[in-house]
Amino acid sequence: MKKIKDYSLYLVTSEEYSKGRSSLEIASLAIQGGVDIVQMREKEKSSQELIKLGKELAAVCAKNGVTFIVNDYPSLAEEVGADGVHLGQEDIKKYSIKEVRKTLGKSKIIGVSTHSLSQFEEANKQDFDYIAFGPIFPTKTKEYWIGTEGIQKVLETSLKPVVFIGGINQGNMDEILKMGARSIAVIRSIIQAENITEAAQELKDKINAYKKG
Repeated sequence: MKKIKDYSLYLVTSEEYSKGRSSLEIASLAIQGGVDIVQMREKEKSSQELIKLGKELAAVCAKNGVTFIVNDYPSLAEEVGADGVHLGQEDIKKYSIKEVRKTLGKSKIIGVSTHSLSQFEEANKQDFDYIAFGPIFPTKTKEYWIGTEGIQKVLETSLKPVVFIGGINQGNMDEILKMGARSIAVIRSIIQAENITEAAQELKDKINAYKKG
């Protein structure tokens, strides 16, 4: 059974920002650079396109020992053979955690997004396998950001792995790694890079530097 491990680099795909490159191509190159987890987050694709891409990403992740997560849709995660699903705050209003466990089975991963300490505290009490917290810094994917203030409290109280997300890049990630963050999720820092593999390697090396330290 796969779990979110500490010191993971988590890539969220989005062809909307990928300079015309496919998410399959980007994920394959990023995996070569050390990405541990790939989440399919595609807001512009049809159901059929999501199924096709999901199966392709599931195959490339399985081949490389990388965890594959589908955003938003438990039934799609189940259909394409993903390792788990990531739910937003709106999703958890639609599906109870019990329903999602029933759809996916006990061995699959269920993650949730939180955007405030109160949301984090609520998620921390529930049967999620990991919690995403952010956006930490300004990002094009959200209209707001929450800053670094809550990171210490989150790290002190979390009962499960926390993945920090939102505007994190090579220039600012040291700030949160120094605070004790162990896993980082990125979108544009990898998918907009000229050299995807090198960008992923640079981010992973920074994370590993704190692992050794």
